[in-house]
Amino acid sequence: MRSGCQLWKCHFRILRSAFPAALHVAITTELDVLILKLELAQPHAARTERRGAAPGGPLRAGVKDEGPSTHALQLELDEFIICQKPVELLGEESARCEIPVTLESTELPTEHTERFQVRYLLFRCFTPDQSPFGFCEETKLHSLQLLPVYRTGSSGTAQEETENKRELLSLFCFFSLPHAGYLYSLGKSVELISTYQYSEKSEQAVLTRQFLHVITSESLQCFTVRCSAAAARDEDPYIDTTVKACPPVALDVCTLRMQLFIGPRAICHFKNHIILLTKADTEDITERRKPARRMLSGKTDSIKSRTNSESEPGWNLYIINTVSTIQLYREMVDYSRTYENARTESCIHLLSEAHLLVRAALMEPRFLRPDEEEELLRAFRESCAALGDCYSRCDTKDYHLALPYYRMSGLPVAEVLKRTVSEGDETQTYERGFMFYLTHSLNEDLNEELTKESANKVLQIFCVADPVQLPHILCSPCMGNVCPSAAVRCLQQVEKVMPSVVLTLTKASMALRMGDLMMYEHEMDSYKETVLACGFARQPRLLRQHQDGAVVPTELAAHLKETQPALLVAAAVALHENSKMDLEEADSFFKMLCSGSERAVPQLLVDFWEALLVVCSQEETLQQLLLRLISQYVWRISKRQLPETKPLKTTEDLINSCNHFGLIFPWVTCIMSVGSPSDKDCHEDISKLQSLLCGPSTVWWNKLLPELCERTRLAGSDCPALISSLQETLSVVAVELELRDFLSLLPEDGTAAFFLPHLLHCSQKQLPPCNSEGLRGPNTRSGLREKSEGNEQ
Repeated sequence: MRSGCQLWKCHFRILRSAFPAALHVAITTELDVLILKLELAQPHAARTERRGAAPGGPLRAGVKDEGPSTHALQLELDEFIICQKPVELLGEESARCEIPVTLESTELPTEHTERFQVRYLLFRCFTPDQSPFGFCEETKLHSLQLLPVYRTGSSGTAQEETENKRELLSLFCFFSLPHAGYLYSLGKSVELISTYQYSEKSEQAVLTRQFLHVITSESLQCFTVRCSAAAARDEDPYIDTTVKACPPVALDVCTLRMQLFIGPRAICHFKNHIILLTKADTEDITERRKPARRMLSGKTDSIKSRTNSESEPGWNLYIINTVSTIQLYREMVDYSRTYENARTESCIHLLSEAHLLVRAALMEPRFLRPDEEEELLRAFRESCAALGDCYSRCDTKDYHLALPYYRMSGLPVAEVLKRTVSEGDETQTYERGFMFYLTHSLNEDLNEELTKESANKVLQIFCVADPVQLPHILCSPCMGNVCPSAAVRCLQQVEKVMPSVVLTLTKASMALRMGDLMMYEHEMDSYKETVLACGFARQPRLLRQHQDGAVVPTELAAHLKETQPALLVAAAVALHENSKMDLEEADSFFKMLCSGSERAVPQLLVDFWEALLVVCSQEETLQQLLLRLISQYVWRISKRQLPETKPLKTTEDLINSCNHFGLIFPWVTCIMSVGSPSDKDCHEDISKLQSLLCGPSTVWWNKLLPELCERTRLAGSDCPALISSLQETLSVVAVELELRDFLSLLPEDGTAAFFLPHLLHCSQKQLPPCNSEGLRGPNTRSGLREKSEGNEQ
């Protein structure tokens, strides 16, 4: 490719990605870099030549420069020295580089020919004076390379099959000047992630996922890279949260090794091997073979000729096995221990380097043996634990990273305490990272119970370092074995400084565990029930905890069930309204709390549904509550099953406090008067059911009316109560509904036809007003009358 007088060197690589086909092209001159991506054009884009799209097939990309002619440029160069400014254009901005690219097809177009379009990713222009070490003519770019990283877990057998199945995760581009190298990420955004400064002039460089290998005039140097850190963030959305972490992409690079060689000329990489080609120059050999003492002789010509023949340049090919990841990891960990006591950033840096080495190796599982992969996983967890130790002990701005690294290590809280807390050291101070980890871990529902010694140690830590968190920490399921009397003493000290309702409830819970009912009642009488319910909403674990995925009531909840059930229900409603407990969790909570009852749905749960119906405003939840209550009322009435405990609210209470419960219609009371005397046993459930059905909703009629008609048809004249009920029901519905809507509810089998004359009489209240001509609106009554007369005939 040519651009004016400049020769462009192209580096092509076809990469499988989410697109059917994607082609990344990297192009360099002596001081310019241009990276493009060819994509399949959209159908509307295929009809235009705005971007120079051409039919698919083998492509020939021509890079054209519309600048001045060669002759004019030469005249300017003879008189002036032109120095361009350095330019860096990323993403869409790189299209401003004014280097047009034309795609030309070398095949005849066919019906199924695909079209491509060009997208600019990166343009960077350097100037000769950017290098402080060499002359202008020595400042040239070299070692342009594209490095793809595929998503972890992709598998395949043959290399071709693997290439087709693997999904491109990240793409990186590396290029180098004699004394500096640049590594860019070409993912969702184009950005510079690392800059490498060489100690001497470089000849060539090769990039791998773990290292950057650079050759100079007399050495082979190895640097760390940040590809795995960038790829990890592209692959895992939970990186850099409280769940997972990864060393930053912008972490300073460091030199790992430097090996001396004579005359390195070329380098390449294959799996775990570095292939190095060297050439020994004449002066090197002469200097190396020079005798210790010069001999004076007249045969200098013969000696010179013999020396020239012996000093012919020699080529050497080296295959260098790179150090295994595990070995290099161990060396870096051992070296980091020299900084462990100093608690400096250097320790974190070295451990981060070691962590990235292991992470990079695990991102290429295809090349690992099963035993090697298991060893790397152990090293990964070990490095996470070491990083957690550093962030928990060092006072750094990233102290919060102690939490995700400890989590990735898989260590339990008790093990972290052993690693961090010194035994018998009463003067030990606790850094922010350790307290951040401990607070967040204990505030979650962990399936781990600390021993009595460990729990008391945690109590002591928070009494010293963060006493305000103590009420919440004592509610953790991990702290079940803490000494309650010691906890009460610590809480009393905190109460002098910052009293709260959560603290009071925590003291009451500890008093209950101690068996001190007098202290318990004193604490519970400190606030009104409404305030106590809000306190439970602020700390739900006072009432319930999660163990193995199940909701487990606490000892305090069990005590409230027996002594203050209204407070327990009010607290559960507060939890639901504050999104701390959903309906399913409430079901499990009350059923487990009332396990002594044989009933599938305990009365306390029905009390919760009724209380929640009063305050709930979510339509979906309201419908669920109404269905659950009606089903429960019907089940009790049909089974003549009385509640095991007295309901907290009567029908009158619900009618006065909840608009979903309506005044019972008089005709319903009339119908119930012909019922059996045994119905009086379920009078409360019957009245609540009637009140719900008489509430403001036309939903229940849509469901109950067809059911009532069906039962009447099946029972016939054997059940006069049903017939009477249907007559009264139809009378009410005919008044409430428009006649057209009402007729659509009636069954088609004629069961309800018997009531049509009566309904015609009831519908007189819905006659439309007369119009200006004295005629009424659509005569829906005439249709109703015709249907009635036809059925009578």
